Amino acid sequence: MSITSPRVYCLLLGILLAALLPGPGLARPLADVHMHWKWSQKEVTSTAEAIAALRRQDIALAVVTGTPPELALELAEAAPDLVRPIVGIYRYTGHWSRWHRDPEVLVRTRELLATGRFHGIGEVHLIGGFVSAWNTPVIDGLFRLGAEFDVPVLVHTEFSRPRYLLELCQAHPETRLLWAHAGAILPPHEVARVLADCPNVWVEFSARDPWRYVASPIADEQGRLLPAWRDLVLAQPDRFMIGSDPVWPVEQLDGWDQPDTGWQELGRFLDFHRSWLADLPAAVAEQIRLTNALALFRVAGR
Repeated sequence: MSITSPRVYCLLLGILLAALLPGPGLARPLADVHMHWKWSQKEVTSTAEAIAALRRQDIALAVVTGTPPELALELAEAAPDLVRPIVGIYRYTGHWSRWHRDPEVLVRTRELLATGRFHGIGEVHLIGGFVSAWNTPVIDGLFRLGAEFDVPVLVHTEFSRPRYLLELCQAHPETRLLWAHAGAILPPHEVARVLADCPNVWVEFSARDPWRYVASPIADEQGRLLPAWRDLVLAQPDRFMIGSDPVWPVEQLDGWDQPDTGWQELGRFLDFHRSWLADLPAAVAEQIRLTNALALFRVAGR
């Protein structure tokens, strides 16, 4: 058989690509679009250790919210090639459930965005039982700031249906929304409703792992996406991203008085995502792993 025949050519090309490309079990650069850096985390994980963890996990883009917000800048200064800080809006214990009644949130957020050092807003918690209407002056004003400064807003909703986010995203079509945890407890058909009606919404899968939102899994015991989730991701591969949300232990929630060891669990959270990404077509996996996030946060030259 001639070396120029199509069969031999394809065989040789396959061998070459196999040698050049990393195998399924090897790390590929990824973007983590949901990271926290809190003073309670810094108590147990130094800045140098956090940056080392990012590099060890082959993270090319880390979207980090700080509590207080200046902590995110500290990480960015230590690793400007990796860290993209966004404005954290919380100031004290329980503020995540009360911020929508605090007009100072708008003043502080505007001041921080105006520095040009922050590239987004969030995480913004909108949770049933604490937040009723979305069109209050503070909530509405915060999403308007996202449009004014042209930065994404990382938004956490925890309702049984997507109507709340649908109304919010349609009221703010110029604001780019990154929907945390793929709606937290929502099934894929409900997430699909939002994506169909809101072109300004993107979805990230942080905390939809075997340790947190366990009642609403996205993957099976073998680490593969469940069929309905897989179908949705394949249908709209440019709308999904991954994140770790490194807060631990999870039941601590807002335990400002307790050390948070989330960064020490980073590998566990990201390995979960690597598992189901490895089962997707390579081009789709690359979008979800990295390029969608680079585009949303407008990171050039990567």
